[in-house]
Amino acid sequence: MFTDLTLEVTPKMRSDAAGRDRMIGNGHIGTHFDVMDREFPLEYARRRGMIFDVSSVNERDIACEDIDLREVKEGMFIGFYSGFAETAGYGTEEYHHRHPQLSLALIDELLRRKIALIGIDFAGIRRGKEHMPVDQHCADHGVFVVENLCHLNEVIGSCTVYTFPVRFSGLSGLPCRGMAER
Repeated sequence: MFTDLTLEVTPKMRSDAAGRDRMIGNGHIGTHFDVMDREFPLEYARRRGMIFDVSSVNERDIACEDIDLREVKEGMFIGFYSGFAETAGYGTEEYHHRHPQLSLALIDELLRRKIALIGIDFAGIRRGKEHMPVDQHCADHGVFVVENLCHLNEVIGSCTVYTFPVRFSGLSGLPCRGMAER
């Protein structure tokens, strides 16, 4: 069974994103990869995945202790279901500025384990001025961040994840389609 993890971008969402033209013009709308200055490896299109439910984590960063790191293996897609997209609403001020974030220790541990992709149902693994540098740090380690996923709650646990970026060049974000198979 397949589950579509891709956020549908509606005309209203595009209109509400007005003022963020620079980011949208660089591919940062809806479900997208933060690829920074790296080429997305085609072998990443299909990955063994593990989706963790972190929806009970509030008022602090999502930490190593919030997931079972024994499940994290090299080359995997590691996803985080927070439920934030459903409560805040994609594109709102709250969505872009007060979303959950992964702790720096958790990000470093995922990089140490040489995963391939980090998937989240919010706007970034870090907020504000840390967003782009941490995404670049991940890309420098061959790890790509997929933001603004949806329906992760339907595939908590082990699954196969497919991600297909649009083939644009010169952008720091690539819109993509994501699916999970159980």
